[in-house]
Amino acid sequence: MIIRPGNQPPPPAKTGGDLPGLHPDIFKLGFVSFLTDLSSEMIFSVFAVFFTTIAGASASLLGLIEGLADFSASSLNYLAGWLSDRSGKRKSFAIAGYGFSTLAKTILLVSSSILGLSLFRVIERLGKGFRGPPRDAWLSSIASQKTRGYSFGVHKALDKAGAVLGPLAAYGLLKWLGESAGTYHTLFWVAFIPAALAVAMLAIIQDKPGTPHERESVSQNWQLLSPGFKRFLIPAGIFSLAYFSLGFLLLKAHDTGFSMTDIVLLYALFNTTCVMVAPLVGKLGDRVGRSRIVVLGYAIYGLINLGLVFASSKWQLVALFAIYGVFYAIDESQGKAFIADIEPERRATAMGVYNFATGVLYLPASLAAGALWTLAPNLAFGLAALLSLAAIAAFVALKPGASI
Repeated sequence: MIIRPGNQPPPPAKTGGDLPGLHPDIFKLGFVSFLTDLSSEMIFSVFAVFFTTIAGASASLLGLIEGLADFSASSLNYLAGWLSDRSGKRKSFAIAGYGFSTLAKTILLVSSSILGLSLFRVIERLGKGFRGPPRDAWLSSIASQKTRGYSFGVHKALDKAGAVLGPLAAYGLLKWLGESAGTYHTLFWVAFIPAALAVAMLAIIQDKPGTPHERESVSQNWQLLSPGFKRFLIPAGIFSLAYFSLGFLLLKAHDTGFSMTDIVLLYALFNTTCVMVAPLVGKLGDRVGRSRIVVLGYAIYGLINLGLVFASSKWQLVALFAIYGVFYAIDESQGKAFIADIEPERRATAMGVYNFATGVLYLPASLAAGALWTLAPNLAFGLAALLSLAAIAAFVALKPGASI
């Protein structure tokens, strides 16, 4: 690394108990995500089945609500990324997003109706959409090029560690108190506490501002994004059409014979695999190139859906949920590291555009999955497998990472 005159050297790569080569704020931001996921996944691990079997909603309505939730999670991404790059601010936008998600969870404390559950699911995701691009740009600015994949992998591992403990906490409450409306109300109250703690912790982490681009309009901002990033949006968009809600996998498990409490354990298994694999695939991406890792993620997802077409026993579902954790580790961490590589100047905007573009397509994907599910669930999984293959072909043809 070249240190120009007048510049201060970066902080030491290793501090106390931190892992070699990683900035300590990677762990602090990871713990914020840990607390948030602990809260959210306590709720989401039971949401799909609670929404359909207890609240009485249909699978088609679940598809609509999940699609709207994914859309709401992406609807503010471009705006948040553009505002963050325009002002150079990261922390204030991240706090706003985390805070909004926490406030949305208060809906569950006062309502368990289909309308209340639907509003919570959609509104809570708005906060996720607003916090994501500024936080990911913040992460990429404190992670070196050589360890960027590892840094995002470690952050994702900490993030999903909360998603391991969240379902386990939900499982413990359900086993202890029984599956009743009162138990779910208690669960929602318990889940609210770590969400509030996450916002408080984020407030005390030192900000890492980016370079302001104060005079750029939204259209100018888009035009100045790198050609490689714009090419990446095409295979990412195709893949998004295959990427329907995890709720349908949970319904598949329920149809295969898993009880509500057992489904929570399956959800914990998926998240445990993600925690274990995320740092490893990050290191692998740093070594062999993130383009290969992105394609690997598409391939694994396609194979999972192909497996779901033929899966009919419990052990097969257990294996597929574990493999799904591998895919999720790649998709959620290495995709972002790849974007940081191909768009070094306007990372918050790029993260926002990517999340917005893919999120818009999640809505028709979940709607299609819900419609196909009513005809035959295997049709939804088969379509996802074919679209995954198409995304691989588009990525290989367009070579979005050729310039890095």
